[in-house]
Amino acid sequence: MPDTVHHDAAAHRFTLDTENGTARLDYTTAPIPEGTSYVLVHTEVPDADQGQGVATRLVAGALTQIRASGGRIVPQCPFVVSYLADHPDDEDLLAPGVTLGL
Repeated sequence: MPDTVHHDAAAHRFTLDTENGTARLDYTTAPIPEGTSYVLVHTEVPDADQGQGVATRLVAGALTQIRASGGRIVPQCPFVVSYLADHPDDEDLLAPGVTLGL
């Protein structure tokens, strides 16, 4: 069964349900001249899912949705920064003036 990442705009998070609970990627938003930037602040995965690639699938799904909406990102969550370092094809989503600082 494919992963389905849900966007809960009211709660400012993306979620991915697992057998052990719900993983989430929390964000805030900030306006930018080209639209909206998603400030990605925290990724949390149920303890039983740690090390199983759940966070990677969650972030990938969230970035796909952000890309489709025309949004940009400001990664503040260390996991998201690490994800982007491993997936440079997604760095084009960075908001203007934002770098990974690695």
